[in-house]
Amino acid sequence: MLKDVDGNKYLDFSSGIYVTSLGHCHPKVSEAIAFWAKKLMNAHDFTTPVKEKLMEKMAAVLPGKLNAIQLYSDGTTAVEAAIRAARAITNKHEFISAYRDFHGKTLGSVSCAQMFRSETFSYGPTRAPGFYMVPRPDPYRPLWKKADGTIDTDSYIQFYEDFIKEGTVGNVAAFVLEPVQGWGGSIFPPDDFFSKLRMLCDNYNILLIDDEVLAGMGRTGEWLTLNHWGVIPDIVTLGKSFGNGFPVTAMVVSEENGEALEKISASSSYGGSPMACAAALASIEIIEEEELLLNVHTVGDYFLDRMQKLKGTHPIVGDVRGKGFLLGIELVKDRNSKEPFNEAGKLVYQKAFRKGLAWIPAGHILRMSPPLIMDEKFARLGMDIIEDAIGEVEKEFGYV
Repeated sequence: MLKDVDGNKYLDFSSGIYVTSLGHCHPKVSEAIAFWAKKLMNAHDFTTPVKEKLMEKMAAVLPGKLNAIQLYSDGTTAVEAAIRAARAITNKHEFISAYRDFHGKTLGSVSCAQMFRSETFSYGPTRAPGFYMVPRPDPYRPLWKKADGTIDTDSYIQFYEDFIKEGTVGNVAAFVLEPVQGWGGSIFPPDDFFSKLRMLCDNYNILLIDDEVLAGMGRTGEWLTLNHWGVIPDIVTLGKSFGNGFPVTAMVVSEENGEALEKISASSSYGGSPMACAAALASIEIIEEEELLLNVHTVGDYFLDRMQKLKGTHPIVGDVRGKGFLLGIELVKDRNSKEPFNEAGKLVYQKAFRKGLAWIPAGHILRMSPPLIMDEKFARLGMDIIEDAIGEVEKEFGYV
């Protein structure tokens, strides 16, 4: 719960924009940071006891041999480091990413993401040379379909292969992708997508960079969202909830490619400070000790069931989706045309906020990322508020 200066209380359904996954100021995290704030604030790249413990814990929870680790203080820096590492590992310089993914706000990260534009401001051409974008599968709005109307994953993979062979002439170092599009609207790919992409990357000696800054560290019920599909990336980035609000992120490379960290001057002034390591270590330990991955699966099932019922009773709800505590409700003007209903999304957000729900500002897609500690009682309270808000908006627009 959050309380504003006027004493109004709000149920947190955003985790500080995917950050405070253990709730605000979890005692164990706060105490760990405070201990090192009084003992040793920064030691640059020297090894400290708390850093050693964190590295061991990360290697234990991450899949495969993802154990060559460098720490940073923000997500975009971790992605930039992943790009540099991929170039050092492959001696290739080009990258493929996906429309509507988001990877950060510095040049390399922005080059892997949708361009930033608005009616009043534009960065102009923001993509650096050698960065290419392709469509990624959206089951609700597929570009390619099978005869039965379902999404055709193979056609996306074939498009990527044709692009690699005809458009880049063998210079692609890596695919850079979110496992699920967070800012794009909690859009999950088909279950067979990443396994087929992994095979494509292996066939062409291309690395797979998994940007889990938003989706990782338990948000979908697994340490990495890619774990749901049994796929191990070559490089992974972590952030946001990694330190439960303390600025710490990571770029992790497979053991066989660990020497790349020496080639790219991977160090950081602040990322591996004792306070940062303490926050990240405490966060991982809390997830284990409080069995929060199990909680995310259990309460996540409630969320999905409740959202499916919303879809069955509210005509402006076109699609619902999610895993664990990474959830989305897509609002449309008509289910046949699937025309986005941005006006409704903004109103639902505003009405729910006035009813006491602190969550993520919306267009036509309502996004929810409650803290991993949330139980079914508070999950039900939040969904009641959202359903009331949707019902009120439907009445205003004449759907009821």
